[in-house]
Amino acid sequence: MHRFKDLEIWRLSRKFCSDIYQTTSLFPETERFGISNQLRRASVSIPSNISEGCSRKSNKDFSRFLEIAIGSMYELETQLLISNDLGFISGEKTEELMHKLSTIIKMTSKFKSTLK
Repeated sequence: MHRFKDLEIWRLSRKFCSDIYQTTSLFPETERFGISNQLRRASVSIPSNISEGCSRKSNKDFSRFLEIAIGSMYELETQLLISNDLGFISGEKTEELMHKLSTIIKMTSKFKSTLK
């Protein structure tokens, strides 16, 4: 069993979640239940699945929760691109968020590969 608060991937994904909340707070009010909500839910899913996976007794189970978290990361990537396409996020902000997300994806994938 791992201590999720000690994991850098959990800390970074938690901070990234705050970044998404700050970014989506600037979206049009009409998107409150649209893509803004989707981005927030996906971002919360990432550290949540990492922490839930830490509670599992086997590395195989933990690995499955990391896979779910990675799926949420790719979902977020798509949603960020769509938000940029719709003009809700500037290209510069999109690039910044995509870079942070890419770092978290790489770190999570590498960590997952050590759990075998």
